[in-house]
Amino acid sequence: MAKKALLVIDMQKGSFTPKTPRYDTAGVVSRMNKLAHLFNRKGLPVIYIQHDGTRDNNFLPHTEAWELLDTLDVPGDAYRIDKYANDVFYKSKLKATLDSLNVDALVITGCATDFCVAATIQSAIAKDYDITVVANGHTTGDRPHLSAKQVIRHYNWVWQNMIPTKGEIKVKDFESIVASL
Repeated sequence: MAKKALLVIDMQKGSFTPKTPRYDTAGVVSRMNKLAHLFNRKGLPVIYIQHDGTRDNNFLPHTEAWELLDTLDVPGDAYRIDKYANDVFYKSKLKATLDSLNVDALVITGCATDFCVAATIQSAIAKDYDITVVANGHTTGDRPHLSAKQVIRHYNWVWQNMIPTKGEIKVKDFESIVASL
């Protein structure tokens, strides 16, 4: 049986401002918190990803924009990993951390659906992880041509129809994931 880890991508204060509203933030955070506690109780790793935008002079480590949302209830033994591009795996410690924990399956949540979440999912597919995307556990903002809800629905469809390299990719709602753990 695959050893799972929960990824919580970029749920940082700098991504959730009045200028950058996100779809269903309270609901998404609530589901993330419940999943984090469930994973923690089962002894499965929970990994919070924080964008380090030092290169672009934003999301600077230890600034308010870089901090995780106050509404996230981060378990004490959760892992924290900085990322430097849309793809969490790019030049970060994520792959080494997952390898050290013998993780081969990822449950993925986060912000922004169409950027960091999508890039990480595509990278994880190429690295042969089994992937479960929490269909109602990722968020984004409205785009010029699509509402945030439409973007989320579109990417959930894309991911359901991708061909994995080795493992599998599933898109399941929060309730189904909880029932299967």
